[in-house]
Amino acid sequence: MDRFPSRWGKRSEFEGGRSEINCRTIPVAERFFTSSPSVNLRHAAWYPSETDEPHLVLLTSDNTIRFYGLKSSQTPAKILPVSQSEDDSSVHPPVCSYAASLGEIAVAFDFGPVSSPPRQLAAQCSKDQLVYPLYILYENGETYVSYTSQANGVSLSKPVGPLPMYPAAEDNYGYDACAILCLPCVPSILVIATETGTLYHCVVLESEEEEETGTVEKWIRATESVPALYVFECVELELTLKVATGEDEEPQEFDFTCPIRLHRDPLCQHRYHCTHEAGVHSVGLIWVNKLQKFLQSNEEDKDSLQELAAEKRCIVEHILCTRPLLTSQSAPVRGFLIVSDLSLGATMICITTTYECILLPLLSSIRPPSPPLRATQKNKQLEELTLCREERKSLREAAERLADKYEDAKYRQETIMNRVKKVLGSLQSQLPKSVSEEKLNTLHTTF
Repeated sequence: MDRFPSRWGKRSEFEGGRSEINCRTIPVAERFFTSSPSVNLRHAAWYPSETDEPHLVLLTSDNTIRFYGLKSSQTPAKILPVSQSEDDSSVHPPVCSYAASLGEIAVAFDFGPVSSPPRQLAAQCSKDQLVYPLYILYENGETYVSYTSQANGVSLSKPVGPLPMYPAAEDNYGYDACAILCLPCVPSILVIATETGTLYHCVVLESEEEEETGTVEKWIRATESVPALYVFECVELELTLKVATGEDEEPQEFDFTCPIRLHRDPLCQHRYHCTHEAGVHSVGLIWVNKLQKFLQSNEEDKDSLQELAAEKRCIVEHILCTRPLLTSQSAPVRGFLIVSDLSLGATMICITTTYECILLPLLSSIRPPSPPLRATQKNKQLEELTLCREERKSLREAAERLADKYEDAKYRQETIMNRVKKVLGSLQSQLPKSVSEEKLNTLHTTF
């Protein structure tokens, strides 16, 4: 980790605008990764508390989350095993391989907004203590939750789950989960991404008591209702451009999968960004306000429900395309940041795999939905395209008919010329020499 000096001055530059500055480098968990070469880092994030000591949270391939403070960056302040097995001891390589084959490997995590502790943990917390829910995503699509606090050092609760997802799906909403993001709104919205480019927008709510609890057998036995994930919508990203095929060509389908990273937008809490091998997608949830209005209204308020049902889905924009075609070379985005200052304004900064820095202006709010005129224009363009194809087909048929007529006329002309030559030869043989030459000259002049 690098610590930069302070900014000051008219342009808010490092150390007032000095040409050279000194940065402090703090290695985190260096001894652990050096002594454990088979363990690799899967995900890293800062603990969300802004008042307590900064902590860096690391998820490693041994199904363990470690909290490191900057004052003691080599020794973890807290260790949280996240193995789905009952035994929370260290995972041995054969067991880890077996868990990986079942998708029981934690691949990502994210913190939710601060809240009061749930009732089953209220007895263990002080009166005014607040907690941050820690959502842990596994490769098989299951989500667990743990509650964290920094009141008296880092305290953690045992991960519980899997959290039920409604409506239920046979494939458990995919088996290639790779990223999770909790948007800072009320109610919390979890975004779960898969390597196939599918995004699930889940609303975190307390499940009804009469619903089945068999799917959460590992939940702490208490009177508290189980948090559930209600899938509001599913979005499929177009990672590459689709090339139009000819009339006689069959459309080609390719399975393009790649890891997707999710990034929170500090300028707009209802928007987030996805980085992957094909560039950057921005996703804006325009239905959040209607959802909040519906949840705050009475149960009999049918108008809010109709407005929510009629609300258009999220807005997806392919902001940066680094791999336009499937045959193009892979160019993943390595670095991503959103800044807003006086010199750049609201800007998206991307660093590609070739170390190219790309700056793109960014709106501070979600772009409004496209007017119906755009849809009308699209339909008109499709109609014009259909007419052009029909006209091209008719022109091709007319050209074929003209070609046939030309070949037929050419054949007839050659036949007539051959007949004329035969007639001229016959006349020349029947006339005297002097007369024949004069007649032939006259005939040649005529023809």
